[in-house]
Amino acid sequence: MQTNPTYSSLVAVGDSFTEGMSDLLPDGSYRGWADLLAGRMAARTPGFRYANLAVRGKLIRQIVDEQVDVAAAMGADVITLVGGLNDTLRPKCDMGRVRGLLEEAVEKLAPACQQLVLMRSPGRQGPVLERFRPRMEELFDCVDELAARHGAIVVDLYGAPSLGDPRLWDVDRLHLTAEGHRRVAEAVWQTLGYDPEDTEWRTPMAATLPPGWAARRVADARFARQHLLPWIGRRLTGRSSGDGLPAKRPELLPYEAYEVPGA
Repeated sequence: MQTNPTYSSLVAVGDSFTEGMSDLLPDGSYRGWADLLAGRMAARTPGFRYANLAVRGKLIRQIVDEQVDVAAAMGADVITLVGGLNDTLRPKCDMGRVRGLLEEAVEKLAPACQQLVLMRSPGRQGPVLERFRPRMEELFDCVDELAARHGAIVVDLYGAPSLGDPRLWDVDRLHLTAEGHRRVAEAVWQTLGYDPEDTEWRTPMAATLPPGWAARRVADARFARQHLLPWIGRRLTGRSSGDGLPAKRPELLPYEAYEVPGA
């Protein structure tokens, strides 16, 4: 890995994690780690171009069908691919199929760019993670194997203690806060070979007193009402939160065309 490389373009592929939920901006749109990373790279390279094809709720089959060929055709210097985690959260998940689709995506994207970036996604501490941990770790083993085979780099967010802190996760318990996304952007930045801007991104946040029993029950009830029950409803009816939504930033354009506050 070269130090402080010069890349002229970035394309991000994936689901809600790459779209930027829940790093909410005042206008109601989402920023997220990919926008933050693009902003840093653009500050170093005049004319830097950026596209973000991610759409919330997408499964790996949809990412392959709707985003991968489009990304490969853009000819970007760097492509990031994060997908498959939504599949692992489904009750009936065929991990063999997930691995095969991820391999198909990597085989198309790796030759189409100078550097393909894969990730071991972060995992929030708690009982939900424990239930799905075996599938997640199987997915991440596949990521490691594909990276070694195709010359991709892997950003290990799963192994970062700081990102397991519930305080870095939104009330839906599925998406990172703005601070969580900032740390992810730093992780990708460093893995690409740039000089660190935050050497402590892996360091856990300072300990605080946990919320009391009553506060936790109120939070649990709000989570169930606002997020869990709608999520179950979508699963039962075959719907997705991303149905009908376009790609976040569908064309590979100069970064300024997509510039967002704080990026």
